[in-house]
Amino acid sequence: MSSSRWINLAGAANVRDLGGLPTVDGQHTQPNRLIRSDNLQGLTDADVRVLLDDHEVRAVADLRTGVELDSEGPGPLTREPSVDVQHFSLFPEAGRNTDAGALDDDGPVVLPWQNRGTDLGEPDRVRLGAAGVYLRYLDERPDSVVGALRLIADTDGATIVHCAAGKDRTGVVVALALAEVGVAREAIVDDYAQSAERIEAIFARLNASRTYTGDLANQDIDKHSPRAATMEHLLDALEANFGGAPEWLRRHGWTDDDAAALRKHLLD
Repeated sequence: MSSSRWINLAGAANVRDLGGLPTVDGQHTQPNRLIRSDNLQGLTDADVRVLLDDHEVRAVADLRTGVELDSEGPGPLTREPSVDVQHFSLFPEAGRNTDAGALDDDGPVVLPWQNRGTDLGEPDRVRLGAAGVYLRYLDERPDSVVGALRLIADTDGATIVHCAAGKDRTGVVVALALAEVGVAREAIVDDYAQSAERIEAIFARLNASRTYTGDLANQDIDKHSPRAATMEHLLDALEANFGGAPEWLRRHGWTDDDAAALRKHLLD
């Protein structure tokens, strides 16, 4: 994947435009329509201007949980009236906050995934590793996935999809959006794996935040680096169980009109 897709910002480490990806029918995704990123909390004023003016950002699909939102507080793009910021957690939520997480002003932030069991259900999902976790996102919050894709399709400009690191939750939602419009599988996999190029910078930014530093203590950075095989496993599982990502979407309320709108926005 061309390094020109990277958007180099002072306040985010894992940002790239998804324009220029080939589809199976010979087209290419257009620039300034879909951008993926890690946490946007640290954007500088100059970063905001780059995103709004140079990349025409008009919406944000924030995949973080309520606990993360409360801990981090409003980000710079929430203060921009031209940007529609919407939240689509991939974890079960109870009210505004995730029922599996909590905030404590006197201690470390307890993130939703820290108190969850490791049982992924079927043995096949356990063997899938990270891809099994991704399937759990899809099981538990198909509404958020469909909502995020509709935001992308309906935005007049670019939508940023982001979570904390911009690799796992973001990787799943972006992969389904790209698969739905016919982006070649190899390009989807390559884009997912490209976040590995920035993994050290991603970890440094997360470790600087009270929200995430406790979660990363004593973690092996290599263990968290995205690998092409993980996305291959996810796409294989969607194909085997549903007939592919587009078919999974249609089982969860996504319509032909939604598909046409997303395709028009990302390809035309």
